[in-house]
Amino acid sequence: MEEHPAPRGARPRPTPLVAIVGATATGKSDLALALARRLDGEVINADALQLYRGMDIGTAKVTPAEREGVPHHLLDVLEVTEEASVSAYQRAARAAIAAIRGRGRTPILVGGSGLYVRAVLDAIEFPPTDAVTRARLEARAVQEGPEALHAQLSRTDPEAAATIGPRDTRRIVRALEVGELTGRPFTAFLPRPHYVEDRTVQIGLRLERADLHSRIAHRVHRMVDRGLLEEIRELRGRGLDQGPTARRAIGYVQGLSVLDGAMSCQDAVESTVVGTRRLVRKQDTWFRRDHRVRWIDALGEVHGEDGGVLERALQAIEAGVTAEAPGDGTGPRLVP
Repeated sequence: MEEHPAPRGARPRPTPLVAIVGATATGKSDLALALARRLDGEVINADALQLYRGMDIGTAKVTPAEREGVPHHLLDVLEVTEEASVSAYQRAARAAIAAIRGRGRTPILVGGSGLYVRAVLDAIEFPPTDAVTRARLEARAVQEGPEALHAQLSRTDPEAAATIGPRDTRRIVRALEVGELTGRPFTAFLPRPHYVEDRTVQIGLRLERADLHSRIAHRVHRMVDRGLLEEIRELRGRGLDQGPTARRAIGYVQGLSVLDGAMSCQDAVESTVVGTRRLVRKQDTWFRRDHRVRWIDALGEVHGEDGGVLERALQAIEAGVTAEAPGDGTGPRLVP
């Protein structure tokens, strides 16, 4: 594909923003690299766990050698003792997109963390939080019961109350907290399916369940063979046990149990496979709800005799950009 120049006098249109989404083990990273080479792109990570330094084997992070010179952003930006923040990630990822487009290159967002992807692509505003306000509301929930707080929410924010159960203490407290801090209803901050960047295209990779399960099992065994336990042992020395986000990651929590003698390696492998399958179902449900995603089959090589996954993705990107174009012939157009 190449960009054709805009007609004289027309304002150049930005390069596409391509998002590669889908479940774990569908080959998103390989496709992102291939697209970056074909579209003169740079890759932005949208996997929450790949933000962490040292969590390499267990997250299937693309190594520096595998990147083959393609710039990657938002990898290795947190210590395992830090908590990942979607709002902080949103700011960093949008800044990276702007910088990449400023260089005239194509930003390629890739990952399976659904909320992180939505935070970058869509009009989502994250409301503030205040520890004192939250603690006070949580204390009231204990003393008076969550139903009393839900009744208050019904008076102040009936739309939010209608979507939150009367005993869902965490969400009730959060809705009341947001209302007190902002003076706006909690529902005002819910995500809306509206792209904030021009020429955004989401490509989803899909696999038959049996093929995906086979890939997951192979992936987990390969991680163990590559030294996952040694990686976890090293990260424990850097505070993994205290990490509010990192220590709960699939594969890492099982590895910590093995190191503690609470689980055998075989049981840990089986538990990791099961946990990954469960994660895949959640990812699939999340991304399938977004009807803007253009799905392609991930079975086969990125470059294959049938054109491969890469060619199918390029065709889907062109279709997505063409569908968004105004049809007046202005601006660049992606062509094979």
